[in-house]
Amino acid sequence: MSVVKLSVVPIPIPEGANVIIGQSHFIKTVEDLYEALVTSVPNIKFGLAFNEASGKRLVRYEGNDEELVRYAIEAAKAIGAGHIFVLYIRNAWPINVLNVIKHVQEVVRVFVATANPVQVIVAETDQGRAVLGVVDGYTPLGVESEEDRRERHEFLRKIGYKK
Repeated sequence: MSVVKLSVVPIPIPEGANVIIGQSHFIKTVEDLYEALVTSVPNIKFGLAFNEASGKRLVRYEGNDEELVRYAIEAAKAIGAGHIFVLYIRNAWPINVLNVIKHVQEVVRVFVATANPVQVIVAETDQGRAVLGVVDGYTPLGVESEEDRRERHEFLRKIGYKK
């Protein structure tokens, strides 16, 4: 019988960036996600890292922003689970790229897409590591009031997501 060790991996998010963490199944993911991003949002800046789960088991990477590439590589190494990708973006929001990411054939799931503080819950066995889930932000403090609802409606219209 094998023992499972649980750990919490904090994921730093640089100023003005969002992070997307997901799972994929093939080395081709790195190039396909790169193409999906640059053809979806003009001027997007990003760094992408992917943990290869077999063969050389390298952290594969791409991107067009050196700082975000470094963050992605470090986060992928810290998580240490095979077939996990970490993507940092600027000049775009997750809402702009999530559907295109989900439609990349190799992508199995997306765990999180956020600018909030993130912690990744990792399980480790004698074979390797797995992502069990993520903590995205903080615990809710209450239920929105009518004033909060009005502010939410106004905010979404102010930033152009609703008319």
